[in-house]
Order: sequence, then C-alpha cells, then structure tokens
Amino acid sequence: MKKVGLFFGSFNPIHIGHLILANYILENSDMHELWFVVSPQNPFKEKKSLLSDHNRLDMVQLAIQNYPKMRASNVEFSLPTPSYTIDTLTYLKEKYPDISFALIMGEDNLSGLHKWKNSEKLIESHQIIVYPRLFEDQKPASEFLQHPNISLVSAPVIEISATEIRNMIKAGKNVRPMLPPEVFEYLDGSAFYR
Repeated sequence: MKKVGLFFGSFNPIHIGHLILANYILENSDMHELWFVVSPQNPFKEKKSLLSDHNRLDMVQLAIQNYPKMRASNVEFSLPTPSYTIDTLTYLKEKYPDISFALIMGEDNLSGLHKWKNSEKLIESHQIIVYPRLFEDQKPASEFLQHPNISLVSAPVIEISATEIRNMIKAGKNVRPMLPPEVFEYLDGSAFYR
C-alpha cells in the first residue's frame, strides 16, 4: 500500500525549514510521498495575516517543483472551514482508499493533541510522525509518545518561523536565505507581507 505523509500548515510563507523537515522525513521513513496540505484557516489562528489560499498554494508548488516525492494539496479549500484534521483525513481516506495516510506534526502540537476534534480516533487510525521543536520551558515528552502509532523522528530542529519572515519582510530586511529561491522571487517585487 502506498504511504503518504501529510504535512498540514498555513505555509504563510513556506520556507526552507519546511523543506528540510519534509525531505528528512521522506529520506528516513517508509513514506512514498509527502503532501503539503495548505490549510485555509486554522481554528486556533487569526486569519488577518494570511495571504490568500491560492497565493500560499502557488508558493508551495514553486518551492517543491524539484522534489518529485512532494506534492502541494488544496484538499482543504473545498472542505468546510475551519478545517479539522480528522475531517480532512476522513475525506482523503474515502477519495484515496489505496493510500495509507500518516500525519506529520511538530512536538509542540503533540501536547495539545487531546484538544483536537476526535483526537482518540485520529491517533487510533493513523500513524503520526512527530518532529522535534525547541521549547521555551523544556516540556517533558508527552504521554502520547508511548502510543504505538506515534513516533518521534530525530529530524534537525529548524527554528525558522513564518511569522519572523513576515515581520522581516515588513521591516524591509533580507529574507533570501530563509526561503526557497522560487518563493523569494515570487515574494520579491510583490506587496505581500509589506
């Protein structure tokens, strides 16, 4: 059965940290592909600083054009908002019954996983790959890590944030090293985030 990792995010904008993580997971797991699922609206985030869904999808497509095992997915664009991961996974399983989907998330999301819609069902029916994040107050490893469907990968810790990139663009600072070249070109010469 084909295995696909789902990396959800607003990708506002996608940056090299996302690509480094995605590539690491593809190279160090049994995933055949990794899909960047561009989320229209995270129930826990304010929408005002988001670029349009299609601009963010375009940036993901540009960023991954040289990575044949990566895809950009707009599946959530046609689903009701706010998007809940369990609903998206249910939809994908119906649409692609021959694919086994795994969820990719940061360690920081794991501690709040119990607050997610139908979290028990999510954990029971999907593999979850967790990548490490730095914590302000070294949080202990979550009790979730004991679950057989949840595995922590030793991916490099990349502390680049899209928020920081947006703030730097707004301040007229150079963000070229933080972005895939195609995404930098896309944003440079636009009024996005300014």
